Amino acid sequence: MEEEHINQRPSATVEEYSYSEADFVFSGLSWKERRQYAEDTSFLSPFDKALQSKWEQKMNEGLFRYPLRNLQTKILPGSLSYVAQLNIQRSINRRKPEDIWSIQQKFNPNQFNYNKIKPEEIVFQMIRSETEHCVDSDKVHGSSVNGMGTSDCKSGSTHQRCCILECKGGCTLVVINVSPLEFGHVLFMPDPSLCLPQILTEDLMLFGLESVLLSAHPGFRVGFNSLGGFASVNHLHLHGFYLDHDLFIESSSSKPLCPEMNFHLITHFPAPSFLFYTDGRNLKSTAQNICKVTDFLVAKNIAHNLFITRGSNPDTGNGSEGRNGIRVNIWARKPSFGAKEVSAFNVALCELAGHLPVKNQEDFNSITEDSVIDIIHNCLLADDEFTQLSLDLVEYLRK
Repeated sequence: MEEEHINQRPSATVEEYSYSEADFVFSGLSWKERRQYAEDTSFLSPFDKALQSKWEQKMNEGLFRYPLRNLQTKILPGSLSYVAQLNIQRSINRRKPEDIWSIQQKFNPNQFNYNKIKPEEIVFQMIRSETEHCVDSDKVHGSSVNGMGTSDCKSGSTHQRCCILECKGGCTLVVINVSPLEFGHVLFMPDPSLCLPQILTEDLMLFGLESVLLSAHPGFRVGFNSLGGFASVNHLHLHGFYLDHDLFIESSSSKPLCPEMNFHLITHFPAPSFLFYTDGRNLKSTAQNICKVTDFLVAKNIAHNLFITRGSNPDTGNGSEGRNGIRVNIWARKPSFGAKEVSAFNVALCELAGHLPVKNQEDFNSITEDSVIDIIHNCLLADDEFTQLSLDLVEYLRK
């Protein structure tokens, strides 16, 4: 019944963060430079400062399911320098994941979705300015947004009505993840009233690239889990968070697949991945090419994860300290449907990139690089299947 999907709430005011290309930080800090700042935060960009201050404010207001302070962290011995963090509260207190059975599953307004979040969980809405210059003091200001209303959403062939957060046209909402993985953990989402399923779009991918360039912190990461790739909500969103540790994948060597598109293959890592690289000057075409790959995977019913981070140019070789570009890693993997709590950690975007949020103290104490590799290998495509997929993708991209 339509009335069951209507949740009227009073209107709310959401702050608006405007930005332009003039705000992008193209020359990223190396990790050596980052360490020299230590606790000094003067290197942070206006975006970093706005996001972090609002996130901390909402943490102090008790809007999260648990307080997140300094997580117990260790770097695992071995060549890959896995970053393991003990996060018991997330495994206990996070919302039960939606029942996912297909990578192409339709949006279902009867399930939890982001039209049902509390207005106070919104950090701000981000809009790219028409002008190329923004004054810092004007970046964040109040914008009247109807907090909750109703909108028509399609679920399969059934026309449903669901409660929504009305978002100013072209904006991206920034919302706290109430079960955070790390400091500053937020969700980026297009207008929730569009009721888009968890299938990556060019617009959201472009925003993900832009958000990394808006940050001056080398540890600001953005990622995407597909359905079947441990996405827990079938409503389009990206994850964004700070991990103040270098990851091996930021500078690992690669093999060119389509050099004209900066499309590479990383094989010297437990989870082979496809890699796009950009210096930040061709973001729109990069986003388009990335979505060609993810659309191909969706059409083939292949689950996938994506991780966006500052990184070195793959053409400069392994181990480069430079972080002036953006690396976008895409993993094609076995789908995971049904029960999820089967190991020390779930294998999703963070874990494939080398960041391991561990669920309990016992596993945290005993975890090793070899045990991590064993868990990850169980989630990967067979070698011959991955090889064929690589060939098919190169052929598809060059059409």
